[in-house]
Parts: sequence; C-alpha cells; structure tokens
Amino acid sequence: MASPDDERIALFLDYENLAIGARDALGGFQFEFKPIADALAERGRVVSRRAYADWSYFDEDRRMLTRSHVELVEIPQRMGAVRKNAADIKMAVDAIEVAFERSYLTTFVICTGDSDFTPLVHKLRELNKRVIGVGVRASTSKLLPPACDEFLFYENLEGVERRDPKTESGSRAPAKEPEEERSGDQMELQRLITTTVSGLSRSAGDAVLASSLKRALIRKDPTFSEAEYGFRAFGELLRHLESKHAIALSDGPATGDPVVSLASNPGEQEAFEILVSVVKSIEDKNGSPQLSGLKNQVRKASPGFSEKQFGFGGFLQFCKAAQARGLVELRWDDDANDYIIHATL
Repeated sequence: MASPDDERIALFLDYENLAIGARDALGGFQFEFKPIADALAERGRVVSRRAYADWSYFDEDRRMLTRSHVELVEIPQRMGAVRKNAADIKMAVDAIEVAFERSYLTTFVICTGDSDFTPLVHKLRELNKRVIGVGVRASTSKLLPPACDEFLFYENLEGVERRDPKTESGSRAPAKEPEEERSGDQMELQRLITTTVSGLSRSAGDAVLASSLKRALIRKDPTFSEAEYGFRAFGELLRHLESKHAIALSDGPATGDPVVSLASNPGEQEAFEILVSVVKSIEDKNGSPQLSGLKNQVRKASPGFSEKQFGFGGFLQFCKAAQARGLVELRWDDDANDYIIHATL
C-alpha cells in the first residue's frame, strides 16, 4: 500500500533527445529505461509515464519501454526541426494539462537536456510542483539544471554502463583523473559541506540533520550527487568528512539521519595562528592593516588558504571568529571605510 507521504510522480520523456544523446555520449550505448525507473523509485511512486517520439525510428526501444509500462505518444512524421518542435510542444502541453487535472501529483520528471523546456520547468514550479530533470551531460543545456529542483545526469545513474572501444564491450572504462584534480574536488566538496552546515545552523538555529543538509545542497546545486565524488551514499560521504575532522556526526531523532555539526578542525587553529602571524608582520612594518587585501597576504603565507574549508562564509567572519577567541581585534575606521585589524597576542 502506498504511503500518503510518498511523492507521486509524473514522468515525461523527450525520447529522441535522451536516447540519441546517450548513444552519442556513451560510445554507442543502447539506452535503457531501467536506471531512470530505479532512481525514481527511490524518490516516490511513479503513477504516470509518457515518452514522446516518432517511434518508427525506435523499434527496439518501443518494445523495451512498453515492457516498462511507459505510454508511447506518437509524433507525426515530419521533417527536421518541425517534427522536433511538434514533440516539444505536445510534451509541454500534456505536462501542464496533467498538472492542472491531477492535483494529487507532487513531482514532475522531465527527461531531456533541451533548454526549450526551461519555461515548462518554471511554470510547473509556479504551480507548486517539484521538478526533477534527467539528461545526458554532454547534450544538456547549461540553462536547464539550475531551473530544476534536482537534476540527474543519466550517465551517473546506477546501472548505466559506458562502452569504450578500447575496453571490453559493455565494461565501464576506468576513470583516469589526475591526483591533484581529485584533491581539488575533495577540497571543494569539503568547503561546500562545511559552509552549508554553517549557514543552516545560523539560519535555522536548530540541529542540522543529514537529510536537511542533502536537501540544502541540492537547492544550491540541483546537479549535486555524492556519486560524482566516488561515494555510494550520502552517509558514506559524511562519514568520510568526519574522518577528515571537517564535520562531526551524532545520533539524530531517526535512525540513519544523524545530526551534522562542524568539527573542531586541527587545521583551523593553525589558520588562526597564520592570520595572527601575518597581522603582526604587517604591524611591525606599517602599523595595523586594513581588512581589505589581508586575505591575499594570508594566502602568500599559506597557499591554498580558504576560510570556507572551516565553515566560514567569508573572510570577515573568519576574522571575527579570531576576535571571539581573543587573537585579534577588529574596529571600523570611517576614514578608511574599512575594518582595521590588530593582533592581541
């Protein structure tokens, strides 16, 4: 029996865009619907499935979709852009019609990478519908993902295999990513998580649950997925960051939904000490420095420094935290129209 709390999902597939995009981008890969169905099953109950195409071009696909209980909407055979526009218009009109006729639907899934569907996404969200996009990265317009509540790249879905002519048929080509690029991605991820936890703590004032954190991350970036960073689940990502002393996890009100807080990071104290050292060095030569330009001086002393990796939203907040610890003093100077900072140690 379906739970009344389940998301009720209507799925709309711009089939030519998605299937051809997958084949072009994934080395001749035969498009499969099951990875999409499985991903949506994790998000709610799919009560309506429609796919739009000239099915004379997709004979095998038609049988595959029929087995998956997808309603096939035939687009009359026309030439070139005229036929494409006919499919786009029909799909958009049907989606809006369904949104008005079936008020019980909570979520619309638009499977395409075509930016022409961006106005449809905006309208559905105006109607208080959650919108999830699905597209192939290489053929997805940059305009579409930010318009959605969540956007899934097809090639990242569980069960999608990339064919590479240099590997055995059907096997996934091993990713070859430079070590420094992986390190940079991990650092950016840590900064994203810590600044989001910090922001949620300030705005809500309550304990930050892992589920709330994940929703906030997707609101910031609808394409966010822990799989992009090599993690199988969000909990695994959080445990990794806990091992790096970036965050701390504690029991939440529900099993599997821990409370996430900022950890006492050993590197944070070192960063404060570098700040004090830089301020003292400048004071010895030129007197107490202004805040503007100080961050560049700190970066010269500590390349790669960023206050965001410690959960601070900006350099001023970082300096105010140092002031709260009695390490520096900040005062506003009207003449300089800036803060003046002084090392107290």
